[in-house]
Amino acid sequence: MPAEESSAGPRGDRSRAAAAISRALTPPLLTGAGAGAPVPLGPALRVRSAPGSRRPAAPRSRNRSTGGGPRTPRGGVRRIQERMRRAWDRPLTAYYLILGAGLLITVLGLVMVYSASMIKALELDKPGTYFFRKQFLAAVIGAGLMALAARMPAKLHRAFAYPLLMGTVFLMVLVQVPGIGMSVNGNQNWLYLGGPFQLQPSEFGKLALVLWGADLLARKQDKRLLTQWKHLLVPLVPVAFMLLGLIMLGGDMGTAIILTAILFGLLWLAGAPTRLFGGVLGFAALIAFLLIKTSPNRMSRLACIGASEPGPGDSCWQAVHGIYALASGGWFGSGLGASVEKWGQLPEPHTDFIFAITGEELGLAGTLSVLALFAALGYAGIRVAGRTEDPFVRYAAGGVTTWITVQAVINIGAVLGLLPIAGVPLPLFSYGGSALLPTMFAVGLLIAFAREDPAAKAALAVRKPGVRWKTMRRRVKKRPSGER
Repeated sequence: MPAEESSAGPRGDRSRAAAAISRALTPPLLTGAGAGAPVPLGPALRVRSAPGSRRPAAPRSRNRSTGGGPRTPRGGVRRIQERMRRAWDRPLTAYYLILGAGLLITVLGLVMVYSASMIKALELDKPGTYFFRKQFLAAVIGAGLMALAARMPAKLHRAFAYPLLMGTVFLMVLVQVPGIGMSVNGNQNWLYLGGPFQLQPSEFGKLALVLWGADLLARKQDKRLLTQWKHLLVPLVPVAFMLLGLIMLGGDMGTAIILTAILFGLLWLAGAPTRLFGGVLGFAALIAFLLIKTSPNRMSRLACIGASEPGPGDSCWQAVHGIYALASGGWFGSGLGASVEKWGQLPEPHTDFIFAITGEELGLAGTLSVLALFAALGYAGIRVAGRTEDPFVRYAAGGVTTWITVQAVINIGAVLGLLPIAGVPLPLFSYGGSALLPTMFAVGLLIAFAREDPAAKAALAVRKPGVRWKTMRRRVKKRPSGER
């Protein structure tokens, strides 16, 4: 029998009736795509019986050819790197880094000077806050000097260079005059100012060499004379050697190393040829070798590198107890003021070895924080020196950055047992007003140079409180009194 005739029987009638009932009871959304498409009765009634339910959407494909799908962690890392790069490239990044890092190092240094010097002050029959009060006074004066230097234009800094150099040389000569100069810890490099105050002129010699050398090289660069080696070396190297000679007469090897580093930094920034630079470096290394070889005290300090025991005659006592202080600090330290080594075990806990007391009381977290602050200050100084087109700013910023960075490396390296003890303080951190004042003035120099950048000038002008207030306040015309 044909198929058309088979569907006209009773079974076909029943199927047509069921389809008609399904179309009558099913909502339009549940019907098929075509008009009058048959939908089974059972599922339609089940959907109709649950009025709040909806058919779940089909899951989207995650592997599309258009690049969609879930974001990978790699993309998140790239976004973070991009944001960090943009933050570093902002015009005020160097300004805020120098200002913030300089102030934080100084404030943290005041706290650690107070903690590390209490026992030493009591041993000298002084109040526990004796050294802290002197350091706090020096920090207040230094803050004023830093603010003054930050506001001075570059021309005024250049005019200040020659009087500062001549005044520093005069004071360094006075140090060697019997009855005027003082000897502290075997070094004849102090002047007595009356009362509890003393002055170390060699600390100001670092600032004088930076400013005078930067001005000298900038003037010679303007005249295109730095391509000749005699103009590159004379009179910069003779004057630097004169300062080194006056310092070495007093026996201060540590300060002489810092001045030598400043000299090499200026020559490097001036573009000294490798052969000339290597010759000056070799000559300085030969002189340093002779000075160390002829001094038993310096030879003993050199022998204490990496020492783990005090040695015969306790010659490495200070170096070993500095390592003990760092090792006992652990991750987060024993607590502020809870140092054991400052109770007479570690000599000079508030000056040369204050970093060891920081590690003992604040632990690895505290020492890494100090290192991070110095790294931020050094990075900002390099950025200022690298982005300027003014030769004086480039030489001065590079010289200050070399000075602070090298001095911090020498001090921390000695505390860690990686370098010989040179007797130099940790910049902005250790006790000593003679070292703090010129260093804070040098930080003010960096702030002034960072502000002189054209993009930074524009950003600071926009962020002035007066400008912001004028743009944000509502200008409302005042009504005369009595008007309603």
